[in-house]
Amino acid sequence: MSEEFEAEVFPQGEYAVQIMDMSGANGDEPVETVTGFISIEHANAFARRYVRDSVERCRAPGADAKATLDAWFAYGEDAEVLGAGDDAWVSRSELKDFADTPVRDAEERNWRVLDPRRDEDDEEEEE
Repeated sequence: MSEEFEAEVFPQGEYAVQIMDMSGANGDEPVETVTGFISIEHANAFARRYVRDSVERCRAPGADAKATLDAWFAYGEDAEVLGAGDDAWVSRSELKDFADTPVRDAEERNWRVLDPRRDEDDEEEEE
């Protein structure tokens, strides 16, 4: 996505996370775009945990880092933060570390607790 288009769609202070299917099943189109983040830190944390969880779901028992990365690039999901410019978290900055080191703390992959759609579901239940 071009920076100009991103700036038009997500003005400063509005953030979104695009979920991308690494298998290419959707072509270049995102699987979904999650909106409603209250800060760049919120969007970055969601994206980071989402990718961390995806890497762990692709990790086969006993698989080494290369096999885990190969599986992620074939079947995993990436997350791209929109509206943050250079402050956006990007998976390439930590992907090798994720593959090298299996997660030890389940909270590192708990993106659901940060999902802004969860707040919408809670509001609907209250009505």
